[in-house]
Amino acid sequence: MPNDFNQQVIEEFRANGGRVGGYFEGARLLLLTTTGARSGAEHTTPLGYLPDGGERVLVIGSAGGARTHPDWFHNIVADPHVTVEDGVFVYDAVASVLEGDERDLVFARAVEADQGWGDYQSRSGRVLPVVALRQVPGPPRFAAGPDGVSWGAALRTVHDAFRRELALIRAEVAASGPGLGAQLRVNCLTVCQGLHLHHTGEDAGMFPALAEGRPELAPTMERLRREHQRIAELVDDLRAVLSADGVDPVALLADVERLTDELVRHLAYEEERLIPVLDGSPTREQAR
Repeated sequence: MPNDFNQQVIEEFRANGGRVGGYFEGARLLLLTTTGARSGAEHTTPLGYLPDGGERVLVIGSAGGARTHPDWFHNIVADPHVTVEDGVFVYDAVASVLEGDERDLVFARAVEADQGWGDYQSRSGRVLPVVALRQVPGPPRFAAGPDGVSWGAALRTVHDAFRRELALIRAEVAASGPGLGAQLRVNCLTVCQGLHLHHTGEDAGMFPALAEGRPELAPTMERLRREHQRIAELVDDLRAVLSADGVDPVALLADVERLTDELVRHLAYEEERLIPVLDGSPTREQAR
């Protein structure tokens, strides 16, 4: 049973598509559900996480600097099959505890991005475990609110996640100083990969399905595809900057801002044009 603080965070997270205030405001947060090692009951815990290139996400057993590992860690050692909620999707995953050099490199990356991890380890007197959560193959499930989720609401939730992540990256780059940390590089590459997958999925799936049933949307589809191409070019520019030796944070910030500005305009137009169609409401033109 989660404590009162955790339960409040869990409820707020689920009600607001992964957005919470208070202590976790502006943090990358997920909900991890494990099976109790002794009780066999499900336990859900809000945890900060680190992106790791799109293939997996990473969580750290800090327990706020306590001297013992958190309960969720003991649970995944006993049973590594878990459920992850990221505010957009709910998916099954397998947890693996990183060992040796891999663990040390990832933890150093985390500390470079946020010294708080190092402080927790020093305070705890133990080596903080680092755990990778890898999604089980198969389609994830949309995280439904208390009233379920419509296709339009699902699209907006996905878009909001990209908006939040790019805002975080923009702030991280602006505060990075003269160098570029390894974790920040990973954060940038992860959102690039996510945008690529989202837009190629729309181009191959949602857009053709809408165009087939709604031929009047052809001009909208054409514009959205052009914007996808433009965003892909900006993503490639960002990747090129990240792959260079001695990344200049000023140049990187300029690329992140160009991508963010272009994407924000694109998302707003897509929502204006497609959400009424996805949810079965008349478009502005049809309502006239």
